[in-house]
Amino acid sequence: MGSAESWGEILRPQALDLALLTAFIAFALVSFLRKSTALKYAALAAAVGYLGFVKSSLVSISDVFRLTDLSLPPFKYSLAWYLFSGFVVASTVLWGRLYCGRICAFGALTQLMDALVPKKLRVDVPQSIERRAIWVKYGLLAFLVCYYVATKDLSSPVQYAEPFWMFSLFGTTAMWLGLGALLAATVFVRNLYCRFLCPVGAALGLLSNLTVFRIKRWSECNTCKICEKTCEWGAIRGPRILKSECVRCDDCERLYLDQQKCPHWIILRRKGNTFVSA
Repeated sequence: MGSAESWGEILRPQALDLALLTAFIAFALVSFLRKSTALKYAALAAAVGYLGFVKSSLVSISDVFRLTDLSLPPFKYSLAWYLFSGFVVASTVLWGRLYCGRICAFGALTQLMDALVPKKLRVDVPQSIERRAIWVKYGLLAFLVCYYVATKDLSSPVQYAEPFWMFSLFGTTAMWLGLGALLAATVFVRNLYCRFLCPVGAALGLLSNLTVFRIKRWSECNTCKICEKTCEWGAIRGPRILKSECVRCDDCERLYLDQQKCPHWIILRRKGNTFVSA
């Protein structure tokens, strides 16, 4: 009878993967905590390149399915999967949908597209439609989970409900045509899939209701509309931030710190208060 594997033997083939993943997570967290626009876009580019095309590893609806029947991969041979999944869950509880706004390769791709596409091509979805459309992804999540529980069919939801397979460069003609249509629509409606259709985003949106470190709100936010107009995700409604829709993109938080634009600081200045520059 052979001897049991040592942890050294188990870790050796996974070491590089774990090191690269740890480095990427650390960089993404630094870019988030520093509130730097340059670091944010560097992290988004790294997400597309590393998590997307190199690693082809994204949180998928298949991971949600695994939770329904507890069919998780063996721990010692899937350390990177547990590290990544653990980070996604922990970061969502701590800050909200950070994964959607900074880590997910497809979400990163659409945000990079948004930075490059001329603003004149954008179509602003009316709030009355947007407030209803955000529920589509929750309905899709419920349908897919029920479908999987009833059929145990894993391939169809992954192929047709998610575009993440694109990073493996594998897909049928119908899948590529559908992806092309989705990306073309995203040119006009920013972050279309992430905002309205992503079942993983819906699952993380539910979890984000437990968020510990929420975005600061000043008393002036009760009447100010600057951040609400700036938010590309429709997550700000008056003084309230919808935790389930916010992806911690930093836009409003950078505005809060801008002493030349945020009314909170302007009012303090008019009152003669002194404060330290952010």
